[in-house]
Formats: sequence, structure tokens, C-alpha cells
Amino acid sequence: MSSEPSVLTVHHLDNSRSQRVLWLLEELELPYTLVKHRRREDFSVPEELRVVNPLRTAPVITDGDITLAESGAIIEYILGKYGSGKFLPPDSGKVDNLFYTHYAEGTLMPLLVNRFIFGLVPTKSPFIFRPLLWYIFSTLDNAVVNPRLKVQAEFIEEHLSKCGDWLAGGQGPTSADFMMSFALEVWADGSPDMLGPKIKEYVKRVHARPAYQRALTKGGEYKYAKPAL
Repeated sequence: MSSEPSVLTVHHLDNSRSQRVLWLLEELELPYTLVKHRRREDFSVPEELRVVNPLRTAPVITDGDITLAESGAIIEYILGKYGSGKFLPPDSGKVDNLFYTHYAEGTLMPLLVNRFIFGLVPTKSPFIFRPLLWYIFSTLDNAVVNPRLKVQAEFIEEHLSKCGDWLAGGQGPTSADFMMSFALEVWADGSPDMLGPKIKEYVKRVHARPAYQRALTKGGEYKYAKPAL
């Protein structure tokens, strides 16, 4: 662990990507201050996040004079400054680590977000229009999103059948796993029937880690995993 004193503050939003940042910090046993923000009833983010991040997204960290948003950037920053060589991929897994670190938000999450929006729009529309909108958006989902998600599921399942416990191989998680954890646990929670056994085992493996369970305890409400009993 870095000998530099940590002055990290994490702005954490319930049921969001910030959970994976808490997992990383707990794995590193790095001290941090946690500021919790709660979504509104309509699932939108609270206005107070704007004070920290004009985009009103979470996670956001502050570290001294530095304020940083975007979970991928935050994970790379924390590992680079405070990781002390921990959670790095083996040489044989460096390309996989690079790929999955960026694939999580570059390819997979946009598809899952589209699916979420397609299901949300009809419920937020006037009642009289809902049957038509359900038909339109379910048709789009089945024609556009589901086929692409099926390809992603097969792709990830095949990789996990070869790489072992973690996406970059090796004995422990890397930035690829911290990044992919949110996408896969959201997917496993909402559409487990689309996922193969290796992906489901992977999500359970992440959730079983003591550091992940500590992150759940500290972060509070999180619908995609439950604290260990």
C-alpha cells in the first residue's frame, strides 16, 4: 500500500457504478471518506451531486485538489497511485485486462442501458399510450438489443471458460474485473436466463469476496447483491 496518507473522498450513489469503486478501495484496505447520495423516487440523481460534478453522475472522488469522475478513470487512478503493484494482470493477461476494462462501458453497458430505457419509457408514459409503447419498445428490444446481448453473453462465457477465475487470468481481480462487475451483476439480476453458468459463477465469486461484502456494508442499499448472512 502507498505510504502517502489518503485523503480520498468517494461520492457514492445507491444502485450505481460507484459500488465497484468501493469494492476496489476495500480490496486495497485504503482509508477513505464516504459521502452517500440517494436517488429520487423517479430514479434520477440528487441535485447536490452537481456541486461536486456538474454532470451529476457518480461515482466521483476527490483526492486533495483532484476531483475525478467516471468509474473507469477512477479505478485506473486509484490503482496507479495507491495500488503499489496490487491487482495487476500477469503478462499473459495484459491484453485481456486492457480489453475488458474498456469493453465494460464501451460496448456492454450501452446495450444494458438501452434495454433499461426501452422498459422504462412505457411505464413513464400516459396510460392510454402504454400498450402501443410496450409493443414498440418490446419489438425494438427483441429486434435490436437482445440479439446483440446474446452475442456478448456467448463471448464472455467462452472467455471465462478459458481464463480461469478472473478475466485477465492470474490469482486475483484486476481493473477488468472491477469494471465488469457492475455490468454483469446488473445483467444477472435482471435477465439471468440470458447468461451461462460461467458468468453466474463469476458474479457469485465477486460477491463472495470479503472486501466486496465490506463494500456492501459501508455503501448501504444496493439491489444487485445482498450482504452475506
